[in-house]
Amino acid sequence: MTNDFFRAVSCSPKVTVANVGANTDAILAMLAEHEASAPDLVVFPEMCLTAYTCADLFHSSTLLDAALGGLGRLVDECPAGIPLVIVGMPLHHDGALYNCAVAITRGKVLGVVPKTYLPTYNEFYERRWFAPAGPQPGSIDLGRLGTVPFSTDLLFEVDGVKVGVEICEDLWVTIPPSCTLALNGAEIVANLSASDDVIGKYAYLRQLLSQQSARCICGYVYASAGFGESTTDLVFNGKNLICENGRILAESDRHLMRPKSAVADIDIAALRHDRIHTSTFADCQRANRRHTDVAATGTRAASRTGLLRLVDPLPFVPADKENLADRCEEIIQIQTAGLCKRLDATGCRCLVIGISGGLDSTLALLVAVRAFDALGLDRKGIIGITMPGFGTTDRTHNNAVTLMEALGVTSREISIADAVNLHFRDIGHDPAKHDVTYENSQARERTQILMDVANQAGGMVLGTGDLSELALGWATYNGDHMSMYAVNAGVPKTLVRHLVSYFATELADGEGRKALLDVVDTPVSPELLPPDAQGNIAQKTEDLVGPYELHDFFLYYMLRYGFTPARIYLLAQKAFDGRFDDETIRKWLGTFMRRFFAQQFKRSCLPDGPKVGSVTLSPRGDWRMPSDASSAEWMKF
Repeated sequence: MTNDFFRAVSCSPKVTVANVGANTDAILAMLAEHEASAPDLVVFPEMCLTAYTCADLFHSSTLLDAALGGLGRLVDECPAGIPLVIVGMPLHHDGALYNCAVAITRGKVLGVVPKTYLPTYNEFYERRWFAPAGPQPGSIDLGRLGTVPFSTDLLFEVDGVKVGVEICEDLWVTIPPSCTLALNGAEIVANLSASDDVIGKYAYLRQLLSQQSARCICGYVYASAGFGESTTDLVFNGKNLICENGRILAESDRHLMRPKSAVADIDIAALRHDRIHTSTFADCQRANRRHTDVAATGTRAASRTGLLRLVDPLPFVPADKENLADRCEEIIQIQTAGLCKRLDATGCRCLVIGISGGLDSTLALLVAVRAFDALGLDRKGIIGITMPGFGTTDRTHNNAVTLMEALGVTSREISIADAVNLHFRDIGHDPAKHDVTYENSQARERTQILMDVANQAGGMVLGTGDLSELALGWATYNGDHMSMYAVNAGVPKTLVRHLVSYFATELADGEGRKALLDVVDTPVSPELLPPDAQGNIAQKTEDLVGPYELHDFFLYYMLRYGFTPARIYLLAQKAFDGRFDDETIRKWLGTFMRRFFAQQFKRSCLPDGPKVGSVTLSPRGDWRMPSDASSAEWMKF
């Protein structure tokens, strides 16, 4: 299973300017250091065999001969356990000198990729020493190392994974070679660089690398020259970054004055899924296909322990607080814009919302208030209704009432107890029997009240159910399952909690903020079963269907990448290590798969609602699935 991941290492050894022997030793030392982790690819910086800052010494045959000798040592001594190593060096070919990347595998040179774009502006003078890559592929004679391919159209294959190469400035041009390489099969791009440090450049570089990996739907391994390069006019601190489809997986501390590296496992299965799923990628391939030579390496490590990448247990929630606040605001704006359009299109000036004191209804109410304020409507047009039933606790009821008062909306209370008891008598149900009929009768009575009040007030019912509940089918069909606009339909439960917390920071009223924070701390429950002896919530959703952290994780990787249950299980083991044991993860993954398939019929007739992220279950949008599909294949893990 771990061979679905491609282990890449970016290295910046300490260099000694013009001392090929010392630099070769430094490269071999870093290779030996990383061999035990069984990498598939190790990338070193531009001109790492000589140092990038040799200037006019590049035209010295002494340096060039030494560089070729250093390459010979690398070929002879490169660890056999590493399938592909790429180093930078100058090479003389056909009357000109080229800035090259050389690919090595287990005792031989696979090929040489010359640099295409040579900067000759500001501090760079590369055209003084080197020639740019020509348009035609060819070969280069490396003496005792043999004659090998010499081309910018080379790909290097490691057990079916193709690696393309570009060098430093190649990335910064209008159409980088990596675009063409990706369209011709490269799933990993290696960049050998020598980028000096100036103010603001690193932040720009990080953006450039992540965006290029996203544009090419590839893994991107960047290694830049570091400590030891000449500081006559410039400073090179070394930069090691590994990106995957818009995300930075690993980066080194560039301020360390010693050799440094970054290591990460790139998810090949995810990249292949996205290239298939993004149909325009194939369109670009057809329009830009060109001949590419492929040089195959040996096989990868048969197995390796561990997974060298962060697997976020909350994939829907940004990890750092600054990005989380921005993400929350963006989601709320999307929800608000969707609701504003629906109110404007219908001419409706009244919303009816069932307020339970739980997370979902609280978020729907807060978004409704945002929408009314944006449209300049009186908040009294929002009718919040608490509907106490057999499981309602004082805690949730009080929070609901306090919140509505703080927000200045219309508050009503309509008990469902008498109506439901009458219904039990009508259908002959024993109220002491706390089964699905007992629960769903309450949910449908609440929906009937909301619909009827909406008719009475000339308004529409705002749905409160979230994306996680839709995935699990945790809604009463034609009960809370139904509304006239489902504002939370694209928001998973793990994110709902953060959105409500974000609103709490905005609410000036002390009691309202206190109520919001208590809503965040309240266990998730439909409150359809009587409270315990102390009046606390007895029916906790996560005790019944499993932790929403797990279900949102399963949902993300199943819908976003189409991963198999076995692969989702592997990722969950990594993400939740120390929080959930393997048996717990397996149990709830089975529950998720079973419920996801069995409950599709509810998703096939969902009310309208806004998409806010990359995963959604709207039958009119991203997800189309037969209601009677079998889950059998998905239960095999």
